[in-house]
Amino acid sequence: MKRVVTALILAPVVLSLVFWGPKWLIALTVAAVAVLAGWEFIGLAERCAARPPRVAVVVAILALFWGNYEWPDQTAALFGALSLGLLVYCTFHSPRERMLADAASSVFGFFYVGLTLIALPMLREQANGPALVVFLLCVVWCGDIAAMYVGRAWGRHKLAPTLSPNKTWEGAVGSVAGSVAVTGLLLWLGAQLSQWNYAKLSFSDEVWWYWLVLAVVVNVAAQVGDLAESALKRSAGVKDSGTLLPGHGGVLDRIDALLLAAPLLWYAQGIRY
Repeated sequence: MKRVVTALILAPVVLSLVFWGPKWLIALTVAAVAVLAGWEFIGLAERCAARPPRVAVVVAILALFWGNYEWPDQTAALFGALSLGLLVYCTFHSPRERMLADAASSVFGFFYVGLTLIALPMLREQANGPALVVFLLCVVWCGDIAAMYVGRAWGRHKLAPTLSPNKTWEGAVGSVAGSVAVTGLLLWLGAQLSQWNYAKLSFSDEVWWYWLVLAVVVNVAAQVGDLAESALKRSAGVKDSGTLLPGHGGVLDRIDALLLAAPLLWYAQGIRY
């Protein structure tokens, strides 16, 4: 019940922000989520004998989002410069025997929750930005819900027992089916709204089958992202990355699928155009 109540509260807030939020508020919100997720990641790293500099990593994440907001074309260069900055910081502030672990976990955490989530405000600023972000969120959310119910009802064959014992191949297939189904619903809803001259949920820039294929690809990336975060948690010996969201664990637990799915959608759109 906690999981359902949390989702019912957050989903309308997130969707309202996607459709009507100004650019600065979206960037600030995603940056805040990235900082919280980064803080939780550092907690996982500390359980593996590393001590990433929390303040330096948080500052790097915020600087990356600010730089992307001001100069979006320079994001890659800024990420490289900030990564080198974290390396230099660890070189002079970490004990010699821990320097490699601290620097590696700092730069990886910066990439894992910083550079990946930059894709969200960048997707939102595209010509059909709200539609792209809603497509992404619905594919991930509905795929996750379908996997849970299909897996519980018919799951027999374990997908990755050493990483996530409860996940099954049946649930994974159900997840893909759920993502495809919600994409079909979005295409239909977008077509209906376009008749009323509402273009914020328009998918008419591509043929219908493009979005269905993309839904499968994004869903697979989301499932891999979920398993990757499970591997990180198991390496650290914890079940959840945090306790901030009732019924969901930590922020990192809630956005793990997006960390691969969001940049993949961004790159897919970039390659397409």
